[in-house]
Amino acid sequence: MELVEMLQWRYATKKYIGKKVSSEKLERIITAINLSASSVGIQPYKVLVIEDLDVRKKLSAYSFNPQIMDSSHLLVFAAFDSINADIIEDYVKLIAKEREIPVERLAVFKEKALNGLLKKTDEENFIWATKQAYIALGTGLIAAASEKVDATPMEGFNAESFDELLGLKEKGLKSVVLMSLGYRDEKEDTFSKLKKVRWPKEDFVITI
Repeated sequence: MELVEMLQWRYATKKYIGKKVSSEKLERIITAINLSASSVGIQPYKVLVIEDLDVRKKLSAYSFNPQIMDSSHLLVFAAFDSINADIIEDYVKLIAKEREIPVERLAVFKEKALNGLLKKTDEENFIWATKQAYIALGTGLIAAASEKVDATPMEGFNAESFDELLGLKEKGLKSVVLMSLGYRDEKEDTFSKLKKVRWPKEDFVITI
Protein backbone atom coordinates (compact mmCIF):
# COMPACT_ATOMS: atom_id res chain seq x y z
CA MET A 1 0.00 0.00 0.00
CA GLU A 2 1.02 3.59 -0.57
CA LEU A 3 1.51 5.76 2.51
CA VAL A 4 -1.80 7.62 2.21
CA GLU A 5 -3.65 4.34 1.67
CA MET A 6 -2.01 2.93 4.79
CA LEU A 7 -3.14 5.92 6.82
CA GLN A 8 -6.66 5.62 5.43
CA TRP A 9 -6.68 1.95 6.42
CA ARG A 10 -5.43 2.36 9.98
CA TYR A 11 -7.57 3.40 12.91
CA ALA A 12 -7.40 3.14 16.69
CA THR A 13 -8.53 -0.47 16.97
CA LYS A 14 -11.01 -1.09 19.77
CA LYS A 15 -11.35 -4.89 19.63
CA TYR A 16 -8.79 -7.48 18.58
CA ILE A 17 -8.98 -11.10 17.53
CA GLY A 18 -6.56 -13.60 19.04
CA LYS A 19 -4.16 -13.73 16.09
CA LYS A 20 -0.53 -13.09 16.99
CA VAL A 21 1.74 -10.62 15.25
CA SER A 22 4.69 -12.52 13.80
CA SER A 23 8.14 -11.96 15.28
CA GLU A 24 9.32 -10.69 11.88
CA LYS A 25 6.63 -8.00 11.67
CA LEU A 26 7.14 -7.03 15.30
CA GLU A 27 10.87 -6.69 14.74
CA ARG A 28 10.34 -4.36 11.77
CA ILE A 29 7.91 -2.20 13.75
CA ILE A 30 10.35 -1.96 16.66
CA THR A 31 13.19 -1.15 14.28
CA ALA A 32 11.14 1.68 12.76
CA ILE A 33 10.40 3.07 16.23
CA ASN A 34 14.10 2.90 17.04
CA LEU A 35 14.82 4.92 13.88
CA SER A 36 12.24 7.57 14.77
CA ALA A 37 13.15 11.26 14.84
CA SER A 38 14.45 12.46 18.20
CA SER A 39 15.76 15.82 19.39
CA VAL A 40 19.57 15.77 19.12
CA GLY A 41 19.14 12.05 18.44
CA ILE A 42 19.44 11.11 22.10
CA GLN A 43 16.19 9.08 22.36
CA PRO A 44 15.35 9.92 26.01
CA TYR A 45 12.93 7.02 26.39
CA LYS A 46 12.74 3.23 26.23
CA VAL A 47 10.14 0.91 24.73
CA LEU A 48 8.96 -2.13 26.67
CA VAL A 49 7.44 -4.91 24.56
CA ILE A 50 5.04 -6.95 26.68
CA GLU A 51 3.60 -10.21 25.40
CA ASP A 52 3.20 -12.07 28.73
CA LEU A 53 -0.51 -12.34 29.53
CA ASP A 54 0.02 -12.50 33.29
CA VAL A 55 1.91 -9.22 33.24
CA ARG A 56 -0.69 -7.62 31.00
CA LYS A 57 -3.48 -8.82 33.27
CA LYS A 58 -1.85 -7.07 36.21
CA LEU A 59 -1.38 -3.90 34.16
CA SER A 60 -4.97 -3.96 32.89
CA ALA A 61 -6.22 -3.48 36.46
CA TYR A 62 -4.81 0.05 36.25
CA SER A 63 -6.32 1.04 32.90
CA PHE A 64 -9.74 1.17 31.25
CA ASN A 65 -8.27 0.00 27.92
CA PRO A 66 -9.33 -3.62 27.15
CA GLN A 67 -6.80 -3.67 24.31
CA ILE A 68 -4.08 -4.26 26.89
CA MET A 69 -5.34 -7.83 27.32
CA ASP A 70 -6.93 -8.48 23.92
CA SER A 71 -4.06 -7.49 21.64
CA SER A 72 -1.05 -9.53 20.54
CA HIS A 73 1.54 -7.25 22.13
CA LEU A 74 1.57 -4.19 24.35
CA LEU A 75 4.22 -1.52 23.92
CA VAL A 76 4.93 0.81 26.83
CA PHE A 77 6.79 4.01 26.00
CA ALA A 78 8.70 5.13 29.10
CA ALA A 79 10.51 8.47 29.25
CA PHE A 80 13.68 9.23 31.22
CA ASP A 81 12.73 10.81 34.54
CA SER A 82 15.88 12.97 34.37
CA ILE A 83 18.93 13.66 32.20
CA ASN A 84 22.31 13.40 33.90
CA ALA A 85 25.95 13.67 32.85
CA ASP A 86 26.34 9.88 32.57
CA ILE A 87 23.56 9.67 29.97
CA ILE A 88 25.21 12.40 27.92
CA GLU A 89 28.67 10.81 28.20
CA ASP A 90 27.31 7.43 27.09
CA TYR A 91 25.53 9.01 24.13
CA VAL A 92 28.65 10.88 22.99
CA LYS A 93 30.66 7.65 23.20
CA LEU A 94 28.00 5.84 21.16
CA ILE A 95 28.14 8.47 18.41
CA ALA A 96 31.93 8.28 18.32
CA LYS A 97 31.84 4.50 18.10
CA GLU A 98 29.16 4.30 15.41
CA ARG A 99 30.71 7.03 13.24
CA GLU A 100 34.28 5.88 13.94
CA ILE A 101 35.49 9.29 15.05
CA PRO A 102 37.40 10.45 18.14
CA VAL A 103 35.25 11.53 21.06
CA GLU A 104 37.11 14.83 21.07
CA ARG A 105 35.57 15.80 17.73
CA LEU A 106 32.17 15.88 19.44
CA ALA A 107 33.19 18.42 22.08
CA VAL A 108 31.33 21.34 20.47
CA PHE A 109 28.20 19.24 19.88
CA LYS A 110 28.32 18.04 23.47
CA GLU A 111 28.73 21.56 24.85
CA LYS A 112 26.14 23.30 22.67
CA ALA A 113 23.50 20.62 22.11
CA LEU A 114 23.72 18.28 25.07
CA ASN A 115 25.10 20.02 28.15
CA GLY A 116 22.25 22.51 28.02
CA LEU A 117 19.98 19.68 29.18
CA LEU A 118 21.87 19.60 32.48
CA LYS A 119 20.82 23.19 33.16
CA LYS A 120 17.13 22.30 33.05
CA THR A 121 15.09 20.85 35.91
CA ASP A 122 14.18 17.17 35.99
CA GLU A 123 10.56 18.15 35.37
CA GLU A 124 11.49 20.19 32.29
CA ASN A 125 13.57 17.34 30.89
CA PHE A 126 10.84 14.80 31.62
CA ILE A 127 8.30 16.90 29.69
CA TRP A 128 10.79 17.15 26.81
CA ALA A 129 11.48 13.40 26.94
CA THR A 130 7.75 12.68 26.90
CA LYS A 131 7.35 14.70 23.71
CA GLN A 132 10.13 12.64 22.11
CA ALA A 133 8.35 9.44 23.12
CA TYR A 134 5.17 10.64 21.44
CA ILE A 135 7.08 11.25 18.20
CA ALA A 136 8.22 7.61 18.40
CA LEU A 137 4.63 6.53 19.05
CA GLY A 138 3.57 8.21 15.80
CA THR A 139 6.34 6.42 13.93
CA GLY A 140 5.18 3.15 15.47
CA LEU A 141 1.60 3.68 14.30
CA ILE A 142 2.73 4.29 10.73
CA ALA A 143 5.15 1.35 10.86
CA ALA A 144 2.39 -0.95 12.08
CA ALA A 145 0.11 0.19 9.26
CA SER A 146 2.86 -0.51 6.74
CA GLU A 147 2.94 -4.11 8.04
CA LYS A 148 -0.89 -4.32 7.90
CA VAL A 149 -0.88 -4.68 11.68
CA ASP A 150 -3.52 -2.89 13.70
CA ALA A 151 -2.53 -0.62 16.54
CA THR A 152 -4.07 1.50 19.26
CA PRO A 153 -2.38 4.48 20.94
CA MET A 154 -3.53 4.68 24.55
CA GLU A 155 -3.37 6.98 27.54
CA GLY A 156 -5.97 6.41 30.27
CA PHE A 157 -3.78 4.37 32.64
CA ASN A 158 -2.30 4.82 36.09
CA ALA A 159 1.32 5.55 35.26
CA GLU A 160 2.57 5.21 38.84
CA SER A 161 1.09 1.72 39.13
CA PHE A 162 2.52 0.71 35.75
CA ASP A 163 5.93 2.01 36.82
CA GLU A 164 5.80 -0.01 40.02
CA LEU A 165 4.69 -3.23 38.33
CA LEU A 166 7.32 -2.93 35.62
CA GLY A 167 10.13 -1.80 37.93
CA LEU A 168 10.64 1.40 35.96
CA LYS A 169 11.62 3.70 38.83
CA GLU A 170 14.78 1.69 39.40
CA LYS A 171 15.61 2.18 35.73
CA GLY A 172 15.08 5.96 35.85
CA LEU A 173 11.96 5.72 33.69
CA LYS A 174 8.30 6.77 33.82
CA SER A 175 5.62 5.29 31.55
CA VAL A 176 3.93 7.94 29.43
CA VAL A 177 1.91 6.29 26.63
CA LEU A 178 0.94 2.82 25.39
CA MET A 179 0.45 1.17 22.02
CA SER A 180 -1.21 -2.20 21.43
CA LEU A 181 -0.53 -4.33 18.35
CA GLY A 182 -2.64 -7.06 16.81
CA TYR A 183 -5.43 -7.65 14.32
CA ARG A 184 -8.86 -6.04 14.30
CA ASP A 185 -12.01 -7.97 15.07
CA GLU A 186 -14.12 -6.82 12.13
CA LYS A 187 -17.27 -8.48 13.47
CA GLU A 188 -17.16 -7.00 16.96
CA ASP A 189 -15.38 -3.70 16.37
CA THR A 190 -17.95 -1.37 14.82
CA PHE A 191 -15.27 1.28 14.34
CA SER A 192 -13.49 -0.93 11.79
CA LYS A 193 -16.15 -0.19 9.18
CA LEU A 194 -16.64 3.50 9.86
CA LYS A 195 -15.35 6.10 7.44
CA LYS A 196 -12.31 7.97 8.74
CA VAL A 197 -13.26 11.53 9.64
CA ARG A 198 -10.74 14.35 9.37
CA TRP A 199 -11.13 18.08 8.82
CA PRO A 200 -11.06 19.00 5.11
CA LYS A 201 -7.57 20.08 4.11
CA GLU A 202 -8.82 23.53 3.16
CA ASP A 203 -9.88 23.98 6.79
CA PHE A 204 -6.94 22.12 8.29
CA VAL A 205 -4.02 23.65 6.40
CA ILE A 206 -3.10 27.32 6.70
CA THR A 207 -0.77 28.45 3.93
CA ILE A 208 1.16 31.65 4.58
